[in-house]
Amino acid sequence: MGSSTQIEDMTQTERISTAIERGKRVLRLEMEALAEAESRLGRSFGEAVYLISECTGRVIVCGVGKSGLIARKIAATMTSTGTPAFFLHPVEGAHGDLGIVTENDVAILLSKSGETDEIISVLEPLKRFGVKTVAITGNINSTLGANVDVALDGWVAEEACPHDLAPTTSTTVALAIGDAIAIALLEAKGFRAEDFARLHPGGSLGRKMLTRVRDVMVDESLSIVSEDSTMRDAIIKIASQRGLAIVTNKAGFVLGVITAGDLTRLMRGSDSFMDTPVSSVMNPSPKLAHQDEMGSAVVHRMQEFGIIAMPVIDGDNKLVGVVHLHDLMRAGAI
Repeated sequence: MGSSTQIEDMTQTERISTAIERGKRVLRLEMEALAEAESRLGRSFGEAVYLISECTGRVIVCGVGKSGLIARKIAATMTSTGTPAFFLHPVEGAHGDLGIVTENDVAILLSKSGETDEIISVLEPLKRFGVKTVAITGNINSTLGANVDVALDGWVAEEACPHDLAPTTSTTVALAIGDAIAIALLEAKGFRAEDFARLHPGGSLGRKMLTRVRDVMVDESLSIVSEDSTMRDAIIKIASQRGLAIVTNKAGFVLGVITAGDLTRLMRGSDSFMDTPVSSVMNPSPKLAHQDEMGSAVVHRMQEFGIIAMPVIDGDNKLVGVVHLHDLMRAGAI
């Protein structure tokens, strides 16, 4: 019984070890294919990016089978990074969906062999419509590669499949080239994180990037005391306004802040502090937030310096509100 269990365990261990080695082999082959693709990337890539950047319409991305799945992802990546794109199935395109295409568009066509019937069949009408064409293909001398405006080299030595059949390294390379185009376009257009967030308003990133300080700050009944006030006045503000009193001058500029922590330390050091001037207790160099700042940036500063609330200033550096960490967190700025 014990011997049988031992053999079974050893067999399982060997199977796990073999699976790990096979997985490493696949990753190694795909990394090598990507390195080869990088070394082969040349002028044609720059021409493709330029062609698409000059496009006044949309980018049509077309592929069939596994290449079709990669084409969908490339189109989605472009759309989310500021380059309007859509996926066109070549078969559906040949049966009416080409009606969505205009002469101002650019088409990216994916085919490992460059001889895929469905892709070749849609190439001629695209060119007839005046659409500029880019190919990502494993054979730039193929029918597809020879008949597009720009052919990008997606050649791979072999698929990771042991039979060299299942699209693996070839689709990885095609996807990476598509990503490279999308990001090159993003950078050329000056597409910012804020722009990305505007296109993703439903996700946590969108909420984080779109939340501005002005959206969550408190701007009424602020806990303000004048520079000639005493701690008697400040205590009332600290107690009623979530642990913070802000010292300002008559022009509305922030001179300092007094927190509940400052008050506690003052009380420990003296029994008679009510008439102490706020100017001798306040922090004269407080951390301030700007009303147009991203909430996530302010959250980072609050966490870095252990701050719960922060005065908010406008473009003239005058006090306009107070922002609290908990309010920023509830708004999704973290």
